[in-house]
Order: sequence, then C-alpha cells, then structure tokens
Amino acid sequence: MTLSEMREILKARDLQLTKSLGQNFLHDGNQLRRIVAAAELAPTDKVLEIGPGLGPLTESLLTSGAQVLAIEKDARLVAFLRERLTHLPNFTLLQGDALQFLQQETVPPELAGAPDMATPAGQADWSAWKLVANLPYSVASPILVELALHPRRPERMVTTLQLEVAQRVAARPDTEHYGVLTLLLQLHYTSHGYFKIPSGCFFPAPDVDSACLTLVRRPQPLLDEPETKRFVALIKRAFSQRRKMMLKLLKNDWPADRLEAAFAKLGISPQERAEKVGLEVFTEFCKLLAE
Repeated sequence: MTLSEMREILKARDLQLTKSLGQNFLHDGNQLRRIVAAAELAPTDKVLEIGPGLGPLTESLLTSGAQVLAIEKDARLVAFLRERLTHLPNFTLLQGDALQFLQQETVPPELAGAPDMATPAGQADWSAWKLVANLPYSVASPILVELALHPRRPERMVTTLQLEVAQRVAARPDTEHYGVLTLLLQLHYTSHGYFKIPSGCFFPAPDVDSACLTLVRRPQPLLDEPETKRFVALIKRAFSQRRKMMLKLLKNDWPADRLEAAFAKLGISPQERAEKVGLEVFTEFCKLLAE
C-alpha cells in the first residue's frame, strides 16, 4: 500500500486519524519488507499483529502464508479491514484493546478454536506464535512486558516502536538506557538488534524517531515462574531511585543480613547502584534470596 493509496482510502472514507491511538501508519515498502524478513516467517507460522491500521504490514504478513491474528481497537479500521482482507483463509481479525486482551487469563470464545491459541484449560498460549507489529507507541512497552512475562510467551517478537524504547530494551549495564524495561525483556529474550525507520516512512509522520526491534526467546529460561515474580519485584525496587545505592533500597523488602550475605557472595559492592549490575548477577541474586 503506497502513501497515495493510503491518502485516497482515508479521504474516501472520511477517516480522521486519532493521535491518542498512535495512528501513524507505515507505508514504505522497503521498511515493510525488512520487518517481515526480520520475522523469518514460514507458511506454518502463526503471527499476532497488534494495531494493523489500514493493513499494509498485514498484507505483507499474509503473503508469507502464515496464519495472522490481528487486533485493532478502532472500529472504523476494523470495518475497512473486514472488507479488504477477511475473505483470506489465513486471516483472523479481532476488535478490541490489545493490552486488555493479553491480560486476560483465558482466550475469548470467538478465538477458542484457533490453532495453538489456548491450553486445554482455555488459558492463552502464545508459545508457538510470533508477534510482528507496528505497535502504538503509547502502549508498546506494556504490551512487550505483558508478552515477555507470560508463562507461554511468543518465540519471537518483531516490533516497530519509538527508537528510545528500542534502545532501552537492547541496552547494556552502566549505560544511559539500561533499566527496568531492559531487564524485564532480556530475562526471557535476547535482543537481535534494531534498525531505524525515518519518520517520513509513516503517515502522518510521528514527532519521534522510530526503530524495528527483534527479540528472540531464550532456548531455556533463566528463571522459573515463581523466581520470575521475585525477579520483577527485585529489579523494580532496585531501580526505584536510580541514584541511590541498591542495598539501601532493597532493605525495604528483604532482611539486611540476607541481602548483605548475597552481596558478599556475588561480589557486589554495598555502594553499588542497580544500573551497574548485569542480568546474570540479578538472576543469581534472585536465587540466593529464595534460599
């Protein structure tokens, strides 16, 4: 879908884009092809797309032969996509708030029959899926965290989002962008980098720089589910005040003697700040607190 086609569709339907929904549609064919290539799709794949908009990425995903489930919040765009794409056998469209959908413990009735969508108990199962989406910037981080911490998380996530968010996800310790988001996503995923997308590739052009980020699920989780919950609580407390010493902050939630013993065993200075501590040390710290 070219920019001129996009303009014609919006004009013909008298569609005024809503800034609060993050409606900046990617139209550049080269960038769309790069996104699909990063997803490494096969005809047997199942893809979750959030915020398809007018469907330029959706059409590229469907061309691969993969099964595509798209979730769109704007009813006007849902009506357009139903006219344009729902005749295709490998396309399913759901209207609703994607974040709320992902936070549900069970799969809605209209999707219960979708392949590899749910466990026998009806709980959502994304483990055989890939997320490929131009995420609305306002909810990109919560959506990624929700999926990354899900017990049955996707095998790959390829997402277009703000450049700053991509930098935070891919960051290393003791750098400007390293923090809670970095660790929440890198716990179960490895970053395979990102590429920048110029604002002129979108309509309307966003006010921020954009990038497409690729995350691949780790073959073996670093922590089990109970440990993951402890890990989340640990890093949120450790980064609650970035300029303060981590030990002092953690004493709000754990006994001082246990903390000091763990710091000594892992060789962490009592004066260390969380931004200098790497993922592997945090995971080992989490295990020590459970002993």
